[in-house]
Amino acid sequence: MSELIRKNASELVDLLKSGQVSSVEVTQAHLDRTAAVDDAVHSYLHVGPEAALAAAADIDRRRAAGEQLHELAGLPIAVKDNLTTTDAPTTSGSKILEGWVPQYDATVVKKLRDAGMPILGKTNLDEFAMGSSTEFSAYGPSRNPWDLDRIPGGSGGGSSSVVASFQAPLAIGSDTGGSIRYPAFVTGTVGTKPTYGAVSRYGLIALASSLDQIGPVSRNVLDAALLQDVIAGHDPHDSTSLPESLGSMTEAAKKLDVKGMRIGVIKQLTGAGFQPGVSARFNESLELLTNAGAEIVEVDCPSFEYAIAAYYLILPAEASSNLAKFDSVRFGLRVTPEGAPTIERVMAATREAGFGPEVKRRIILGTYALSSGYYDAYYGSAQKVRTLIQRDFDAAFAKADVLVSPTAPTTAFKLGEKLEDPLAMYLNDIATIPANLAGIPGMAIPNGLAEDTNLPSGIQLLAPARADARLYQVGAALEKMHEDVWGKRMIDFAPELEVRG
Repeated sequence: MSELIRKNASELVDLLKSGQVSSVEVTQAHLDRTAAVDDAVHSYLHVGPEAALAAAADIDRRRAAGEQLHELAGLPIAVKDNLTTTDAPTTSGSKILEGWVPQYDATVVKKLRDAGMPILGKTNLDEFAMGSSTEFSAYGPSRNPWDLDRIPGGSGGGSSSVVASFQAPLAIGSDTGGSIRYPAFVTGTVGTKPTYGAVSRYGLIALASSLDQIGPVSRNVLDAALLQDVIAGHDPHDSTSLPESLGSMTEAAKKLDVKGMRIGVIKQLTGAGFQPGVSARFNESLELLTNAGAEIVEVDCPSFEYAIAAYYLILPAEASSNLAKFDSVRFGLRVTPEGAPTIERVMAATREAGFGPEVKRRIILGTYALSSGYYDAYYGSAQKVRTLIQRDFDAAFAKADVLVSPTAPTTAFKLGEKLEDPLAMYLNDIATIPANLAGIPGMAIPNGLAEDTNLPSGIQLLAPARADARLYQVGAALEKMHEDVWGKRMIDFAPELEVRG
């Protein structure tokens, strides 16, 4: 295995800037790794070696010519397949978009290209980002590099597993209810959901527009900060894009100081219902923060009890509206039924063949919640709960600078274990959903292996809206404390994958 692929993104940046390695060498090393392991892990839906190597060669030529380049120029990256790209198919994990190549790049993709970052490929996801395990991808599940019989989280299991299996140093994900943070939790990686509006959603295939957010996936906090600094910023194409800058996340990640900070433990997201091994690692993280000079306080968020119920009314309602555009006329698949092919019958046949079971389930739920006579009882009530959750956060942040909880109740479960029980699947997101309902930033970082399963566990950090920098400051400090105890990075505990060839 090339040692290049095991390095953090920030280390690769230093090697590229000093001329010790070329972008072509770094990009080729990751493409070789993909050729060797991705049959087993299935992180990618599409790999683009020619385009990636061409972009890398262009950066090498410009660097040799003495051109002033972006900090991350030449560093390859993977992108979740629900972001539009002009040089590769965008399927969002669905058969209904199979083979569709968009006519424009998502703003985030354009920012990556402008920064000179070669795009290695598009990563797997649950269909239209609906799921917690990547098992609902129409192209087959991704697998967890720590144990190939287990899920890598969802919906961004492809983006988490591609980083955890050393196929890419960085990846882009999207987080509607925890789809960056939960996969990070089960794969021992770092995942960040920025403040709603901090990163443009233009070009993201929308699942639930009031909840979706794009963010970084990495192996450490500093790398995530470097990537958020690339993709953040105002975009006139996105009406929800924040006009102001949130500052440098990279500078925040370098402070490594929590002395005097108040860390709030969310009462409703600890204790009963959480796996003992996960709770034990969480308590150890609190002890490290205390020893470093932080003050631990308990905060009460009583409305969190209703967060999942509200989320699974708001999300399907918005999804049923957003997915109405996939009508066999404008995008991808078109199925013509036998007999007279009226537009209604073609549309029905296409959706029957193109949408998977989880998508159909949520469209039916959402359409019902929005139907005449039920709107106020279901969707309207869910929005009122959302307001209560936002008020709980306001009260909690009056007592604490940052809130913490375990990122999820249990470590990675086995593939197929919860496919027949969607409610059990939905409960995996119990700790991550409130942040999406409130639009605040969240970060998941690894905090060790749960003793009862010997699989990755993690802690979630939450901050007030626009205070993303606090997450990077506390996250990087806690990460260093953990690594000082362990003597190495979390990812270095991962077992070696069997490599082909």
